[in-house]
Amino acid sequence: MDVLIHLFVGLHIIGIAALLGGFLTQMKAMGQGTARFVPAMLHGALTMLVTGVALVGLNEAQSHHVDTVKIGVKLAVLIVILGLVYVKRDDEKVDKSLFGLVGLLTMVNIFIAVLWT
Repeated sequence: MDVLIHLFVGLHIIGIAALLGGFLTQMKAMGQGTARFVPAMLHGALTMLVTGVALVGLNEAQSHHVDTVKIGVKLAVLIVILGLVYVKRDDEKVDKSLFGLVGLLTMVNIFIAVLWT
């Protein structure tokens, strides 16, 4: 079971990398006002959602302690990110502030994961 948990952690990290990487590749375009949500951002957010739910289930199945408040906050932030990216995924240009908000929320989610103990 530990191997399965580690596999899902790896996939979860790949999801966050796709989301953050998609954001970072559009930073220059954001400065020019032509940034858009690339498919990698949507796929990364969906990967994070699916693997995160799987990780909670696997850890609960092994009777590991799961900080439900932390998971709830991370889930809420991810749902906001996913909603914004999904709704605006077909737009040719996304407003700078909206695009920046997605990047900020992505980094907030990372820091919650790493720093909240």
